Amino acid sequence: MNNKTYLPRLVDKQVKMELETFGAVCIEGAKWCGKTWTSKHHSKSAIYLGDPSRNFQNKELMKLEPKTALQGEVPRLIDEWQEVPSVWDIVRHEVDERGKKGQFILTGSSTPIQKGILHSGAGRISTIRMRPMSLFESKDSSGDVSLQSLFDGTFEAKATPEVDLQTLINLTIRGGWPGSLGLNYEQYSLIPKEYISSVINHDIYRLEGINRNSKKMHRLLRSLARNESTTASIPTLRRDIVEYDNDELDNDTISTYLTIFERLFLIDNQMAFSTNIRSSTRIKQYAKRHFVDPSLAIAVLGANNNDLLNDLNTFGFMFEALCERDLRIYAESLGGELYHYQDYKNREIDAIVQLEDGRWGAFEIKLGADAIADAAKSLINIRDALEAEGAKTPDVLAVICGLSNFAYQREDGVYVVPINALRP
Repeated sequence: MNNKTYLPRLVDKQVKMELETFGAVCIEGAKWCGKTWTSKHHSKSAIYLGDPSRNFQNKELMKLEPKTALQGEVPRLIDEWQEVPSVWDIVRHEVDERGKKGQFILTGSSTPIQKGILHSGAGRISTIRMRPMSLFESKDSSGDVSLQSLFDGTFEAKATPEVDLQTLINLTIRGGWPGSLGLNYEQYSLIPKEYISSVINHDIYRLEGINRNSKKMHRLLRSLARNESTTASIPTLRRDIVEYDNDELDNDTISTYLTIFERLFLIDNQMAFSTNIRSSTRIKQYAKRHFVDPSLAIAVLGANNNDLLNDLNTFGFMFEALCERDLRIYAESLGGELYHYQDYKNREIDAIVQLEDGRWGAFEIKLGADAIADAAKSLINIRDALEAEGAKTPDVLAVICGLSNFAYQREDGVYVVPINALRP
């Protein structure tokens, strides 16, 4: 491929390292997030199992003559491996036979039930989760402030690029899809809508071979979109569907559909954080619900830029999702994880970033600069309460904001960082 046209991704470093460590690497994640493009960047030959040419000849070749299909300069890309689920064990066996590192790159936009039934691939095949682009990767963040610097004490205050509300709304509607870069609003706003249509009408059947009720699945997606960035339980989603869509799904059906959405990497929930706090207060364990990209939630709701401009409450949840998408990508590129915090004393923290060494930071997300002071106060109050309980306190307190053009540390120690200036 032409490396001059490749827009680097944060996951590139991990792909390179794991190719040097394992016999094969599996890059999985939502379709259209750039897996194939990134894999082509790291591979020297390829076979595309989803290619419909000649009546899916490549897929049939892999089924009938897998040894032949695996031949080629290495690393060899096997794109959309889930089209032939036996590929997992075929590759695992071939890696054992060759006894060399960096032989194959597999990509997958869904997780087959069969994965790992015969062999997990442990020690042979590593798995990397890839997500849509962050603002830093799409060149919409200046990268003036690194997340790492907040933890290491190397942060420097600086002016950051100005951004207006309409720009933030448009970036959220566009989403992190590589294919949307360079398009105008009328073009890129269509991509998330087509994404949802494709998932409902094609991908779910291809995943399972079962005709699901597409209307009911779409109603659940609308409920998830209405509850974007909240900890809505299955009963809450069920009541929401009754209230807004005058329909009813039982808890088992909702649970089944959610599992399907997870297997298609359509939803990417934010788990609760509690393991290292050791607080005496009971911690809520509900996951915060997210689409893999906030543009999908907006598309499901049928909202446009004017709708969001006139409904800042709804956009506030979508902006939070945008920031948490980026924080997750940045945290994972540093070897960390993203969580959220809620307890039964009604204390909440929008986002928790925990690094590999156990240090963790508490982040509140606010669209407007006028909310920064209250967000900082909330973070300090939670930190002081945890300290009084003898719990482990955060190493970093920060407010991620939208409408601000300066990154700085307040006198109370809380960092303020615009999302359009952040990088790992």
